[in-house]
Amino acid sequence: MTINKSRLESFSDGVISVSLTLMLYQIQLPAEFNWTGVRAEAPHFFGYVLSFIYVGIYWNNHHHLFQMVRGINGKVMWANLNLLFWLTMIPITTTWTGKSEFSEIPTALYAFVLFMCAISYWILQRVIMASEGQGSMLAGAIGKDRKGRVSLVVYALAIVVSFFSSIAATLILIAMAAFWFLPDSRIERYLLGQGGRDS
Repeated sequence: MTINKSRLESFSDGVISVSLTLMLYQIQLPAEFNWTGVRAEAPHFFGYVLSFIYVGIYWNNHHHLFQMVRGINGKVMWANLNLLFWLTMIPITTTWTGKSEFSEIPTALYAFVLFMCAISYWILQRVIMASEGQGSMLAGAIGKDRKGRVSLVVYALAIVVSFFSSIAATLILIAMAAFWFLPDSRIERYLLGQGGRDS
């Protein structure tokens, strides 16, 4: 039995909007009215921008993902809630990482949350494909999903690297944001009728 997906999409949009709002409220105005005050708040603002981009990426790809879905069931709903849980952890780790000026342990936790977001999204895709059966549109679009699998490995690497160099780990996370910045082209190609070649 499948259920209409519109309520799930609306709820997900609401949760993601709240996450973005919470991150914005964590930004503090500089205590001093000079460049010293601006520099003091720069890590907070940088963390906000990076996290805003990440949440935006998930919102964008979540929207494209559900364009491929005919209907949902309880398993899809729970898998989606799991993804939303980890997305709501981004504001917390963003604030802690910014206040610590991207020190090792907060950066590692930030990378861990992004890893869990990635694996939760991967699980959601698998649950959707299982519920839609063989020959589902999503399976045809993403193929073997090398891009998703590589991403999981890179996020795990960022966690490990954080304990040696938080700067290097942050650069890895920035690179991954750039890697996923555009909506999943595999799904867009499929929706445009150009096939679902694996990328």
